[in-house]
Amino acid sequence: MHIKSSERGVVRVFHIDLPREAIERFTTQAGTGEWPLQYALGAKSLRSAFVEVVDIRDLGDMTLSQYLSNAHDVTGQDFEDMRARLDELNGHVLILPSQAFDQTEQHLAIASPLRWVGTFNEPKPAGSGAPIRSKSAAGTIGQSGPSRSQKSNTGLWVAVSLFVLIAVGIILAKFMLN
Repeated sequence: MHIKSSERGVVRVFHIDLPREAIERFTTQAGTGEWPLQYALGAKSLRSAFVEVVDIRDLGDMTLSQYLSNAHDVTGQDFEDMRARLDELNGHVLILPSQAFDQTEQHLAIASPLRWVGTFNEPKPAGSGAPIRSKSAAGTIGQSGPSRSQKSNTGLWVAVSLFVLIAVGIILAKFMLN
């Protein structure tokens, strides 16, 4: 299974064929860096923040297909065709959105206890709206105002002029008092 670095909006579902008591050890990355889940996927890079392990019993009355539709916004004909198969699964499933692969191109070599169930697409975002045609959106061409250096030069001239006026005032005051 090939993952492109540019992949977006894809959700992969795997069944985990392990007893309930072995799930946590398999899906948790150890402090030493060992991560059986990553090894079973054959993944070069995997972001734990986006790895989702679901105990189907925890869904209660909600089916797995409903969960995928609601939580991951999965749609499409492939998904509709797989609903019955998804809803028949028991135990634990692994859900990996595109973000889990950290934008790293890689080839997965799926090994036991994982079994690939399906790959589904999230809906593509709607295209951008129509262009804005108001006068204020048109912008201007040409100089937009004084540059930062021009503004700082103006301040310098004001300071120098003020200094000269004060100096002239002091000199005049001395002559007037004498």
